[in-house]
Amino acid sequence: MRILKKFSVYCSLMVLALVLANNAAHAQADKLEGVWYNDIKTAKIQISKGNNGKFNGKIIWLKVTNDEAGKPRTDIKNPDTKLRARPLMGLHLLANFEKNPDDDNQYINGTIYDPLNGKVYMCKIKYEGNTLHIRGYVMIPLFGRTTHWDRAN
Repeated sequence: MRILKKFSVYCSLMVLALVLANNAAHAQADKLEGVWYNDIKTAKIQISKGNNGKFNGKIIWLKVTNDEAGKPRTDIKNPDTKLRARPLMGLHLLANFEKNPDDDNQYINGTIYDPLNGKVYMCKIKYEGNTLHIRGYVMIPLFGRTTHWDRAN
């Protein structure tokens, strides 16, 4: 009977430890992480933190999944002809963003790929509530354009 009681206490403590560890892991998710609609609501982008501590984003949903021929949409505007056949679904748009040490709501030093023109731009992201202000630019932010993505719930 004494062994059964010790085993029961041990199991209860293990379950409690697992629940607390799971809650702590969820509490540590960054506010940038999650699913976001692009500015024209034609795609959802999943942003997550990689093993290297940097944030990346890929397309996980498209409003129009197939082209006119009924085949999955591909990266047809890519300047590299070898990459034009890769599907848009799962395509990585955001890469290597770091949280700005001076501003908890800004992410810097990343790049954004625009599948509408096949170009990669330097980029910074500003988090504001349920909106991301994404500024893609060439060389300096002055020469760029800002789009706004909304959190998809």
